[in-house]
Amino acid sequence: MVTTRVSNANMMNFSEKLSRFSLVLFVPMCIILFFSIVVLFSAGGGSWTPFAISQLFKIIFGMAIFFFVSFSNIKTWIKSAYFIYAIVLILIIMVTFFGDVGMGAQRWLSLGFINIQPSEFIKIALVLALARYFAWQNSVELSQFKNYLIPIFMMLVPFILICAQPDLGTGISLALITVGMFFIVGANKKWFLIAGILGILSAPIIWYGGLHDYQRSRLITFVNPEMDAKGAGYQINQAKIAFGSGGIVGKGYLSGTQAQQSFLPEKQTDFIFTMLGEEFGFIGAFMLLMIYTFIVIMLFWAAKTCRNRFGQLICFGFMLNFFIYYFINISMVLGILPTVGVPLPLMSFGGSSLISLLFGFGLCQNAHIHKDQQLSSRGF
Repeated sequence: MVTTRVSNANMMNFSEKLSRFSLVLFVPMCIILFFSIVVLFSAGGGSWTPFAISQLFKIIFGMAIFFFVSFSNIKTWIKSAYFIYAIVLILIIMVTFFGDVGMGAQRWLSLGFINIQPSEFIKIALVLALARYFAWQNSVELSQFKNYLIPIFMMLVPFILICAQPDLGTGISLALITVGMFFIVGANKKWFLIAGILGILSAPIIWYGGLHDYQRSRLITFVNPEMDAKGAGYQINQAKIAFGSGGIVGKGYLSGTQAQQSFLPEKQTDFIFTMLGEEFGFIGAFMLLMIYTFIVIMLFWAAKTCRNRFGQLICFGFMLNFFIYYFINISMVLGILPTVGVPLPLMSFGGSSLISLLFGFGLCQNAHIHKDQQLSSRGF
């Protein structure tokens, strides 16, 4: 176990915390948020309503959360990690019984004045809880499979509930985040091989007993998009047409025919990258992809330079979460992966995904600010 040792970082005032604030994480995040408003303004047909103005207010609220989390005491998040996970899990359970149905899925919970999607928040809550769990495990404990049973359970419960909503994309994200965290903490490599073999062997059971008809249809359409071009293959075919028609420099702002004439479905949410490609071309899409990649590199750097294990795992876990977000979304709209409901991080219209991501960025900033602070497990 880590011995008790507290550095001067524990006594930092606000100005000292501000001096440690990472602009290399903050600036690219703000660039994407600005770009999201620009694209959502176009998605509204050159109007602030219904998407851009709503998203702007959500960004303001999310930024308030971001700054609060960034400059708070890191021990606050260590102590509350399991509590936050439990609260979000309870919200997911509530969705199962009281959730609102939209677009064929029961994913939203109405709180009267606002609707939230708890499945978006569980990604960050799981990273926080796993970081808390593994932060003070020593090498001997990390080599024993029994010490991974609780984390597996922590992933499996929301995974089952979310897949039943159904929301396969978020369920897959949770599984990938957990596997990635296991790899980072040093789990035995043979366990990954065994899990992979079991996954392959269980594929027929999942196909016939675990997937809904529309999900099987999406997988079949992924292999042959032209088979049902006006049905299950409509989204991906229109996405390819829109993205391809953008060429190198795009058709111009507010001039994307597929998006502006409503041929492109969900242009403000899951398929916003396609709209970006149509209006700003390969150059615009490539620039966004480079900013995403830069953020991942900076999160990796923040993790490597953090001296306490909890902060390292927070940054690594959020890095995995952020990468999985944009990798799945972009691969989906380009037809590289089957269509699943995963938003493009910081770009897609919607509050739950945006606020959960800004909360995660705040945690990483907090870890960076307190990177020199040695943390003891005592008192937590």
